[in-house]
Amino acid sequence: MTDPETREELRATVRRWVEREVVPVAADLEHSDTYPAALVEQMQAMGLFGITVPEEYGGLGLDLLSYIAVIEELAAGWMSLSGVINTHTIAASLILREGSEAQKARWLPGLAQGTPRGCLSLSEPDAGSDTRNISCRARRDGDEYVISGTKTWVTNGERAGIVALAARTDEGVTCFIVEKEPGPTSGGISVSKNIGKLGYKGIETVEMHYDDHRVGTESVLGGDDGLGHGLGFMLAALEVGRINIAARAVGVARAAFEHAIRYAQERSTFGKPIAEHQLIQQKLADMGTKLTAARLLTEHAATLKQSGARADVEAGMAKLFASETAFELATEAMRIHGGVGYTTELPVERYYRDAPLMLIGEGTNEIQRLVIARGLLRRYAV
Repeated sequence: MTDPETREELRATVRRWVEREVVPVAADLEHSDTYPAALVEQMQAMGLFGITVPEEYGGLGLDLLSYIAVIEELAAGWMSLSGVINTHTIAASLILREGSEAQKARWLPGLAQGTPRGCLSLSEPDAGSDTRNISCRARRDGDEYVISGTKTWVTNGERAGIVALAARTDEGVTCFIVEKEPGPTSGGISVSKNIGKLGYKGIETVEMHYDDHRVGTESVLGGDDGLGHGLGFMLAALEVGRINIAARAVGVARAAFEHAIRYAQERSTFGKPIAEHQLIQQKLADMGTKLTAARLLTEHAATLKQSGARADVEAGMAKLFASETAFELATEAMRIHGGVGYTTELPVERYYRDAPLMLIGEGTNEIQRLVIARGLLRRYAV
């Protein structure tokens, strides 16, 4: 485990960077839906793409508590930035956990530096929550696999150089680590659509098409022993993704709460600051309480996952509660601000548009409730 002092130093460094570099430009980049290339380069320079990659592979070698601290700070400034790191970290964690020594040595050093960028490719147009309905196919042809199919909701898809891809083989769903050139086309891979979104702007979310794209057998994660086990690999890695979503939600919720409580002390009605009105105080009390609870749940899930224990229930709980909290606090912040909260002059409206992503991303909250319930029934079986 990373010592608390190192973790808090990292958090403070990222917070200062966010306040100095991100907050002044986030609104313009978000409203113009512009990719934040300069900010991403600075994140690379700080080593943020390799937070959890061991030092032996060139990463920072820090724990998940350090990772979620960074994600919260990024999301509090502009949630989209945390998305750049999320799928990259999932790809790296997949290789670290399930890859052979040769695969780790081949891909982790670059991923630790953010060059190449990584992404996760699991969902399909007809296989979102229903991951067992994956139809993307990888056909064995000598020393190669020929991949055909369509993937969707791929964050970083166009700019990524490493894709952790789930495809169906004769043995079942298998995870492939696919190398590609950044850009709209690479070999048999093409970005067929950039998906427009309510929020989460500035970061591409794409549909990718594989048209007889060839990869070597060395691209099978875990080698021959990994054939047919890709879905299990990815679902375990998605525990990190759900903890990331929870940390993002905490960041958005914190930003909404901090804007609301400042505004409540500055805005006066009927001769006194609205913070002195009992109804506003009740809102602030509930907001602050739920924010703290969401952070503690997220930290608990990260601690459990870091220990190596199964964390599907805890990651699901953190993701469920934190995302619902972010949506509620974004809504309450807009209500406290009144009409000005509905305008694009303040970031409150951005929190309101960004928060729903966390309700849906890395498994909808409806699916989370099923995962949590089944896990609890397993634990308390009679």
